[in-house]
Amino acid sequence: MPRPSDFLETEPPSLSELLARGDLLAEACPSREVLKHLTSRWGVLVMIVLERRMHRFSELRRAVGGVSERMLAQTLQNLEKDGMVARVAYEVVPPHVEYSLTPLGREAAEKVRVLADWIETSMPRIMTHWEKAGSARAGDAVAHEGHAI
Repeated sequence: MPRPSDFLETEPPSLSELLARGDLLAEACPSREVLKHLTSRWGVLVMIVLERRMHRFSELRRAVGGVSERMLAQTLQNLEKDGMVARVAYEVVPPHVEYSLTPLGREAAEKVRVLADWIETSMPRIMTHWEKAGSARAGDAVAHEGHAI
């Protein structure tokens, strides 16, 4: 017979617990798709830009240097499908669309930003490793803003 405590809501498992169980490591785990969308180069950058405020497509494209129109559209579609981004289309002439983070997207953006911030502050050490490995040749690495190669 179930006990009352069996029906109490519990905290979702932590990443460490999920990894220990192996769900994220399983090939068929559906969370891998979300992980791929959130941690792709463009996914991370879009999440960080949208964390500040709502943006129109053209504003996002200017804010995320180097992203093609096609890749930005695909990234936004994936993040919208995952429930991270809300898309609002206005029927005006000319039509325009605005993108913002959903509450779920805001939670995810906080986590993604922590990783991006760590990468930014760790770039001098990372670049030292690149140099030691001989991969900091012209063409292999792009000069990182604020960090000399």
